[in-house]
Amino acid sequence: MLKVNNISFQYHKDKAVLNDFSFSLQEGEHLCVMGESGCGKSTLLKAIYGLVDINKGEILWNNETILGPKDQLVPGFENFKYVAQDFDLMPYISVSENIKKFLSRFYPEESETRTQELLEVIEMKAFANTKVKNLSGGQKQRVAIARALAKEPQLLLLDEPFGQIDNFKKNSLRRNLFSYLKEKNIACIVATHDKNDALSFADSLIVIRNHKILANDTPKAIYNNPTEKYIAALFDDVNEITINNKTVLLYPHQITVVENSDLEATVLNTYFKGSYWLIEAEFENQKVFFNHTSEIQKSAKIYLQLLL
Repeated sequence: MLKVNNISFQYHKDKAVLNDFSFSLQEGEHLCVMGESGCGKSTLLKAIYGLVDINKGEILWNNETILGPKDQLVPGFENFKYVAQDFDLMPYISVSENIKKFLSRFYPEESETRTQELLEVIEMKAFANTKVKNLSGGQKQRVAIARALAKEPQLLLLDEPFGQIDNFKKNSLRRNLFSYLKEKNIACIVATHDKNDALSFADSLIVIRNHKILANDTPKAIYNNPTEKYIAALFDDVNEITINNKTVLLYPHQITVVENSDLEATVLNTYFKGSYWLIEAEFENQKVFFNHTSEIQKSAKIYLQLLL
């Protein structure tokens, strides 16, 4: 089990990057870390892996202290694997050879079986013999994930793991990867901007803002009960509406068009989203966004109902 106890870290004396972080992670649990760029997500992963020396607190894995570069000749905790955004692959050898890099040469058949298994997880069997230098950024990202899994770490740390992968590949890769991690009981921490990483695959979610933990709960609890607009906006467009001197947060699907109500609005714009339309409207000098099954003409008068 991972325990992060009151850790703080700063690159410069007057600027904290991690400010009093505390949380825990159980064996096989998947944690998603979300927040705006520069909030400290990547630094948190580096601290957990042992790539930076924290200024305060401690990080423990099964009661063993994770040490930083000051105390480690080779930084990085041996039971973990960290996939950074720069991948750090060997460009002049093949995809398969990159994955086999950390596997034993004394058991070639087992190494080959393991490599084929991971090539299937990342959906790159067709590129097994392709040199890494000839791959796209998204393909390199997938190889980096497979290489990190080669020796089955106890904890996998992923920094924006699907950021360069095409959408049509991203969804199936996510399903493959997180199912595989659950099957092997490998714990995982994912730093991401993508709500789908959290809502569909994470057991727990941490939201960071201004280098502090703003929320720590299940994705469902945080999504359904956002305490402020910043949190809700990580998942979807969000409306901050004042009604009867009370301010509420509503996602677009929580506002509907009805035949008649006290809330009359004027349509400003419509945006086609494929299976629905996102409508931008104005009522009581407030802009609102809501989902609708069809397009509504600009300047049309409509009536809204808020699903509070």
